[in-house]
Amino acid sequence: MTGVVGAIVEAWGELRIHKLRVLLALIGVACAVTAITGVTALVSMLNQSFKEQTERQSGRVVTLNVNAWSMGENATPPTGWDAEFDRVLERYDITYASRNEWTQAVVRYPDGTRATQVQAVDADLGTINRIVPVQGRWFTDADEEAMAPTLVVNEAFLEAQGLSDLSSHPTVQLGDRAPVTAAVVGVLHDDWVDAEPVAYVLYDQFHSWIGPDGSGMQSGGSGPVVPNPMMPPQVPSMYLWVPTEQSMDLGDQIKRDMQAVAPGWEVDVQDNNYNTGGLDRATKWVGIGVGAFALLLGGLGLVNIALVTVRYRIREIGIRRSFGATSGRVFFGVMLESVVATVVAGLVGVVLAVAIIKNVPVERMFGSGIQDMPPFPVSAALVGMAAAVAVGALAGLIPAIVAVRVKVIDAIRY
Repeated sequence: MTGVVGAIVEAWGELRIHKLRVLLALIGVACAVTAITGVTALVSMLNQSFKEQTERQSGRVVTLNVNAWSMGENATPPTGWDAEFDRVLERYDITYASRNEWTQAVVRYPDGTRATQVQAVDADLGTINRIVPVQGRWFTDADEEAMAPTLVVNEAFLEAQGLSDLSSHPTVQLGDRAPVTAAVVGVLHDDWVDAEPVAYVLYDQFHSWIGPDGSGMQSGGSGPVVPNPMMPPQVPSMYLWVPTEQSMDLGDQIKRDMQAVAPGWEVDVQDNNYNTGGLDRATKWVGIGVGAFALLLGGLGLVNIALVTVRYRIREIGIRRSFGATSGRVFFGVMLESVVATVVAGLVGVVLAVAIIKNVPVERMFGSGIQDMPPFPVSAALVGMAAAVAVGALAGLIPAIVAVRVKVIDAIRY
């Protein structure tokens, strides 16, 4: 250990003497380490961004999508579908699940009354699909017990009501024969330009207050609702977020359970267990390639500086050899000068990369902000430091070999 520590101290002393010669090369190495560390962290953020965008479209991994369709023209909707949905959640201990029913409701606008697309869902859909309103909020469990329906609408719906924000706590009249008043609590971004008005309502509130024909009900949902004979029979889809390792078994069991309460209907269960391993590997290798190229440029500059420095130190090396310095001591002494220098440059580069990632909103480069921002990966810092040490060792190898081959007599005469 004494020899190792002595070699490191000696290398640091030589760096202090020749600091002006290696400064520019170390700046290049520091920038290269910043690049490779930052790119490694950005790759992690890119993968998280891609994962969240996919989950906004198809749900968390793994989400089971349960659908049913009638096998005959005279099939009637199964009466026990909603009750079996609740039993499935309790039976298999599923925490997050939602029904999803696309329908229409009559909505009163400032310029008249017209049918509007409505999506009846449960509050858990916000968690499953990572729904984040641009204004207001998504549904909560407290909305289930509200004495009036609540709505989350898209921007087109809000504009059609002649509003630009929720500062006035707007309400909307739903229904034709017996309209009910619904409070708008959130606004979602339009999926495309010139989107049509769309409203989201809680599933139980929709069937209690508005009804399957979309015309509205009597106070508190006390009056019976007659299904619209013009609309084909349908049952709501079901989204269930289940553990990945149990998704296949749960899918088969849930299909049998729902099929049992839906005679004359075909029940199908699909999952979204996609494989992103190929993307992870591709982005990882892209990051490594970019960082390796940057380190190569910094390493070449350091090699040139080290060779020039050794040439001017030939006399010094000869004198050291004449006083008994071994070839190994000279070799490692010269090589450690580059290693110590690149380690210091690597530390500076890692600190710069962390500061950039933490203080600059780089996640906006991927579109919408990342909801679950991953922490700065320790692996990125380790990769940066390992690359810095490797570059230092390679950059010091050639000068060290040159120094070892110097003959004592020739060096003293130099």
